[in-house]
Amino acid sequence: MVHPRAVELLQFRPKDVIEFAPKNILPLADSGYLRETMMMRLPMPEAILSGFLMMFAVPLLAQTAKPVDVIVQRASLQPLQNRIEALGTLRANESIRLTSNVTKTVTDINFDDGQRVKKGQVLVEMTSAEERALLDEARITAEEARKQMERVRALVETKAASQSLLDQRVREYESAHARYLAINARLKDLQLVAPFSGVVGLRNISVGALVSPGDLITTINDDSRMKLDFTVPELYLRSLRVDLPISARSRALGDKVFEGRIYSIDNQIDPVTRAITVRALLPNDNGELKQGMLMSIDLYANQRESLVISESALVPMGSSNFVFVVELQDDQQVVERRQVTIGQRLHGAVEILTGLEVDEKVVTHGLQKIRSGTLVNITAEETGEETLSELIDSAS
Repeated sequence: MVHPRAVELLQFRPKDVIEFAPKNILPLADSGYLRETMMMRLPMPEAILSGFLMMFAVPLLAQTAKPVDVIVQRASLQPLQNRIEALGTLRANESIRLTSNVTKTVTDINFDDGQRVKKGQVLVEMTSAEERALLDEARITAEEARKQMERVRALVETKAASQSLLDQRVREYESAHARYLAINARLKDLQLVAPFSGVVGLRNISVGALVSPGDLITTINDDSRMKLDFTVPELYLRSLRVDLPISARSRALGDKVFEGRIYSIDNQIDPVTRAITVRALLPNDNGELKQGMLMSIDLYANQRESLVISESALVPMGSSNFVFVVELQDDQQVVERRQVTIGQRLHGAVEILTGLEVDEKVVTHGLQKIRSGTLVNITAEETGEETLSELIDSAS
């Protein structure tokens, strides 16, 4: 015998259910709440029949659901580049420690602390009276030996002297001339000159001081341009190249930005830090940069055009990321959930490597009310320049 409630349920049509269902049932039917409620309240035979009934009723109820209001954004191509941050130390373009290579007494100092000097300028002079006397002696000896050589050469040409005598006079002249050059070199060692143009440091000696080899007299830096040495992780090795522009700043100079370019890249990676040393050159026309100064560096590599969307459009699920793309189906706007691969993260935006095409619309606001297949109504389209309140006002 068939249960009377079963017969009554069999006589129901989907249309009857739709007409009979209250308006507040429609959202519940799509979520499964209506189905679970009917199954719990009916006996087993009636529950089975109601299950078949809901298979037809729920899709029809969903079709009558009101589209969800959403805000979207078009995926657009934007120029991107990888930003690499580092810390580096400034070095002068050329830098030396000025020292003496003989033990002598200082007789004259021709510079002041912090003075700019020219290449070849005499900075320090030491006692040289003995060397000058020896130089005069060697010059006279070499001149006399030259005259004797010329006289014998003339006699050899008239067969009045032998060739061996001429060879002896040539040797005597060359020996005397070599001695003259040696004493002249020793005399030059008693004058310390600037090897290049630059600025001298603090003076560490006074007139009358006895200096020895290795004693520091002062330092000279060529600060017309500065070398900036810094390390970059080996991960970015392929992004580095000579002449790549960089920007550097120092807190000591009020974060003033100095522009430069990579000059050279080391030929090996440090096996401990797994980083490579890079050297950049910075112009220093005003002399603001000093050797040893700590600089923070930003360099931009891998310049490209890539697809970018708002970060609010991303729906992370575990290690994957999804977006809801608005598509047109039968003259209706429907969202489709699509997995994407993200790249560089920007301020409020994210780079999309795969999964989207240019000008496709993705939902940025209203994500909590939609799922794949939901009908939507686009109330506003953001460009990234307006605020959320402005978007809401334009939608209303």
